[in-house]
Amino acid sequence: MTGRARVRLCGMVLAAAAAVGAHSAHAQGPQPGVHVIEVVADKDSRYKSPDGGKLEITLKAGEQVLLRVSARKAKSWNRDGSIHGFTLLRAGDRSKVPGWNLLLRPGQQEFQLTAPADPGEYVVVCTVICSEDHEGMNMKVLVVP
Repeated sequence: MTGRARVRLCGMVLAAAAAVGAHSAHAQGPQPGVHVIEVVADKDSRYKSPDGGKLEITLKAGEQVLLRVSARKAKSWNRDGSIHGFTLLRAGDRSKVPGWNLLLRPGQQEFQLTAPADPGEYVVVCTVICSEDHEGMNMKVLVVP
């Protein structure tokens, strides 16, 4: 083995070790103090809890959130491959909350977010026309002080 091949092989081993280390750290779960929320964006164009029940979320203003979404393909999807959207709106004026305009692909995704700073009522809506029942794909979110 030449010196150049040895260096290349060593770099590949280090990259693989780093990838395994990163995956292991991720598998340990979120950092302490992070609120984990699990949501299913289902094929029937509804947001649900992982056990299939109706979901309403309560957050503390400004808290760190790990949103874990399992997205299941409905009847239609966007050209970019997104099958559902997850956009947080202020309930009063329906304005978007910065950082909470997410496009979901099939499978499980995680998003690190910050809860809105202003307490109040919010609503999550799907922004991908996923089926004829798309308009019913929404969920309440309450932000408390």
